[in-house]
Amino acid sequence: MLTASFPATIFGTNCYVLAPGQGEECVIVDPGIGVVDTLRDALAELRLRPAAVLLTHGHVDHVYSVTPVCAGTTAAYIHGEDRYRLKDPIGSLGPQLVGMFEQQFGKAPTWSEPTDVVEIRNHETLELAGMTFDVRHTPGHTEGSVLFGMEQVPDGLPAEAEVTSTQLTGDTLFAGSIGRTDLPGGDGAAMTRSLRDVVLSLPDTALVLPGHGPGSTMARERATNPYLQNL
Repeated sequence: MLTASFPATIFGTNCYVLAPGQGEECVIVDPGIGVVDTLRDALAELRLRPAAVLLTHGHVDHVYSVTPVCAGTTAAYIHGEDRYRLKDPIGSLGPQLVGMFEQQFGKAPTWSEPTDVVEIRNHETLELAGMTFDVRHTPGHTEGSVLFGMEQVPDGLPAEAEVTSTQLTGDTLFAGSIGRTDLPGGDGAAMTRSLRDVVLSLPDTALVLPGHGPGSTMARERATNPYLQNL
């Protein structure tokens, strides 16, 4: 599987591009703030055509560029319980963050909803761009946070990586940490259940591609992530 990724300009949100190969349709995951130009260049270089945009949850740092990326022709997929966040994700930004945005880009943030939004559900299977994604609902960071699981793994991984599947974990699971639960819509008890019942059920051979920071494996997270201990 062809896999490209790069961090957003603000908050360092990982934007992923997944495709069966060059010159094919692709799926874009979590297009955050300031990624449009970088994403456009990557798609042109690899000759990729967007077939869908997947959103691991509805926070502005993961969805800000979804509307220009969809461009009125590509659907955005988000869990039903986070659908409301696409109405005004900027409204959750405080004055300090708005000021950071203006300092970075020279203008205030603006927002318009994507034209085509598909609400997804727990255990739903999505067939997109010749790839299969399994949806697992993991509330805690937000009400509608999800993992997107795939049987494919990125091309070019070293043999010693010993991974056989991929999990796009958004802000549910990071390398060595988890997403915060103290923002509106967060729920510490729900996060504990998601980590115990969903995350810890993943095989050790799953590659973890999180919403922020470096990738990992479930074997490493199970052994070293303090938030997964004693669950």
